[in-house]
Amino acid sequence: MKPPVLSNHGCRLNAYEAEAMRDLATRAGLEDAVIVNTCAVTAEAVRKARQDIRRLRRDNPGARVIVTGCAAQTDPDSFAAMPEVDVVIGNAEKMRAGTWAGLATGGTEAVQVDDIMSVRETAGHLIDGFGTRSRAYVQVQNGCDHRCTFCIIPYGRGNSRSVPAGVVVEQVARLVDRGFNEIVLTGVDLTSWGADLPGKPRLGDLVGRILRLTRVPRLRISSIDSIEVDEALMRAIAEEERLMPHLHLSLQHGADLILKRMKRRHLRGDAIRFAQEARRLRPDMTFGADIIAGFPTETEAHFADSLRLIEDCDLTWLHVFPYSARQGTPAAKMPAVDGGLIRDRAARLRAAGEAAVARHLAAQVGRDHRVLMETPRMGRTAQFAEVLFDADRAEGQVVPARIRAVGGARLLAA
Repeated sequence: MKPPVLSNHGCRLNAYEAEAMRDLATRAGLEDAVIVNTCAVTAEAVRKARQDIRRLRRDNPGARVIVTGCAAQTDPDSFAAMPEVDVVIGNAEKMRAGTWAGLATGGTEAVQVDDIMSVRETAGHLIDGFGTRSRAYVQVQNGCDHRCTFCIIPYGRGNSRSVPAGVVVEQVARLVDRGFNEIVLTGVDLTSWGADLPGKPRLGDLVGRILRLTRVPRLRISSIDSIEVDEALMRAIAEEERLMPHLHLSLQHGADLILKRMKRRHLRGDAIRFAQEARRLRPDMTFGADIIAGFPTETEAHFADSLRLIEDCDLTWLHVFPYSARQGTPAAKMPAVDGGLIRDRAARLRAAGEAAVARHLAAQVGRDHRVLMETPRMGRTAQFAEVLFDADRAEGQVVPARIRAVGGARLLAA
């Protein structure tokens, strides 16, 4: 039996679902197929997905090419029109065992994409152990109820749906029993977790429940919207050493006018106050952030506000996105910034981000850290900095390390 070839694009949640699809397809007995899990976050992401589909067809001339993911969900007809593509399935359909059973027998429609907004179930296929031997990811939420003017993702993912706390706790406990020393909670709009559940619990309630009811050594939270952070989560940040002091913030911009045009729910001052309070509660806290360069109508003064936000929030790990118009979004109709300016501003943000990383790493020299080993000689601190060792350590274990120097973008430990 020739197992399916799987190519994944985009976010960590997509990667999680790709592993679920691999399991579903294998269980169904699907053979000689190529599965491409697309991303729609930018026009460039869609272009790369199409390029990958063409390459995979050339490399696998006799296989069926099955395309799914957010780009396939939002624009199924254009992918179905590609001569390299045999089947297009939606984001809801890709998580159903029946879809893969049908594909394994060959008698399915060429396009299977339903209205994602009608989907109410959550995380229909939970997997144990996606990630490295040391770190596993648990999907606790999907979809988004917000409508930022630049974002197409709600139309690929649907409205927000939460996995019940009991299900999440059970999965975390299973992963810990299997030897994982770090669990990462992931979702599309993680801080909206619980709004659709009875009693409307908050993300902080889920975090507290996981830490009380499981023996998880390290719990990490993926990208959050700081304006939605609840009091229970702030208490956990202050009091729970097993909750890692690293938060990735969905900030997007540093200028109030641009944030309003993005239809974000926070202003610059809100982001700064959150970062200051989180670091007051947890002095070793580090922040990553998503920032968009060149959003429509962005002036040099607006852009300068984003640059200053790196210092004002003491950001370390930046994900910089050059603005890319997505057809069907309100921002695509706004006055565009020149493409050369967008590229230049993105480069300046990345340079500022690299300088922030260098400052953070330099400050760690001489300090002791607990490092989760991802490979025999590389692991990560609680703040997610990479550490290189000069001798092998056991993969998956948390080991002590004294930082002796910085080598490039990594810490060096004896």
